[in-house]
Amino acid sequence: MPEKNQAALDFLAKRRSHSPKLLTTPVPSKDELTALLTLAARSPDHGALAPWRFIVIEKPAMARLADLAEARAKSLGRPEEDQSKARGQFDRGNLAVVVVERPVASEKVPPLEQTLSAGAVCLSLVNAALASGWGAGWVTGWISFDRGFVEQGLGLETSERVAGIVHIGSFATAPVERARPDVEGITTWLSA
Repeated sequence: MPEKNQAALDFLAKRRSHSPKLLTTPVPSKDELTALLTLAARSPDHGALAPWRFIVIEKPAMARLADLAEARAKSLGRPEEDQSKARGQFDRGNLAVVVVERPVASEKVPPLEQTLSAGAVCLSLVNAALASGWGAGWVTGWISFDRGFVEQGLGLETSERVAGIVHIGSFATAPVERARPDVEGITTWLSA
């Protein structure tokens, strides 16, 4: 029989992301964040390609990104709600990590596997932060996929894209539990 890590199983059974809107200071130090990034980088990665990288957004950069997001939304004629959401993600942020998918040419590892690896890094970063006692939430939004914003604001190359923006910080109250999928209803068993 395999040996269970009951503490890890208990954590996964109760884990719940935090809304970035509710996260506050203090935030992890550079050393603490580096430890979380190190854990996130242990995600599944077929071929050891590391088809992702990190951009750490500290508080001083948030204001610049908020202004750029709002200006970008206005220049594209986006509705007021889109302008507010794009700006708000950065206005309210204190620390965030952008997980950037950066595809690597490979005959062995198709692009989809590399995309999935970048997503796994996002989830691993959220879980590492939560397990360390921080609040964390993974978001994107239309602004994360706007080429003008990500290239100008985050310095992404044309081949790169945002897999997720993980906000990390302190929290005053635990997040409310939400409805979860009915596993029986979404599972098919093939036995022969």
